[in-house]
Amino acid sequence: MLEAVIATAMIVRAHHLRTPPGPVPLATGITLRPAAPAPCTLLPPTPTIPARPQHTVPEEQRMPRTQLPTALDERTMLATFLDYTRATVRAKCEHLAEADARRAPLPSSPLMTISGLVSHLRWMEYYWFQVMLGGEEDRGPWTDEDPDREMRIAVQIPLAELLDQYETQCARSRELVAALNLDTPSRRTISTGEPVILRWILLHVIEETARHNGHLDLLRELADGVTGT
Repeated sequence: MLEAVIATAMIVRAHHLRTPPGPVPLATGITLRPAAPAPCTLLPPTPTIPARPQHTVPEEQRMPRTQLPTALDERTMLATFLDYTRATVRAKCEHLAEADARRAPLPSSPLMTISGLVSHLRWMEYYWFQVMLGGEEDRGPWTDEDPDREMRIAVQIPLAELLDQYETQCARSRELVAALNLDTPSRRTISTGEPVILRWILLHVIEETARHNGHLDLLRELADGVTGT
């Protein structure tokens, strides 16, 4: 009996090596047929969601920005961080299509455009340094009936022109505060009826510019997928 089992095993192995799959004859005269393949059920393909292209403005094409002050005194650090946030505004707008600069993608914020934010930041600098600190007459584009007019009219102005106006205003702001002590009081008062000092104004402008840079970052990614500026 043992010899018959061994002989059958050798026949099966030899048959498997020499011939394609099929009925295998056994030493006892019994034919061993291969089992039928199990039915294969194909699963529906998993739907794929196309990824949004994640472009990045090349580093060599970005505006130079630094958070490292040349000295560690309070005034130098304030000026350095303010200039950093200012430069970030332009960096967020580099190589942006004009149509994308004027697009308002958020239904609940119809005035929230890149062009509108650049214009707002320009006039915000004007208001705090020339009107509030310097006491000049308020000649901003806003009115009591349209307090956000600087954002509304911005979509009629080329983005490059808005950015140039913003940088010109920033240069004017630097010139105005250059010779003033950080404790210099504003000539106009805020809503509480009290003046604020230059130190407060610088911190406020840093805060507001940085906050709107966050808005610019989101609008830019929604516009053309550019991130990392």
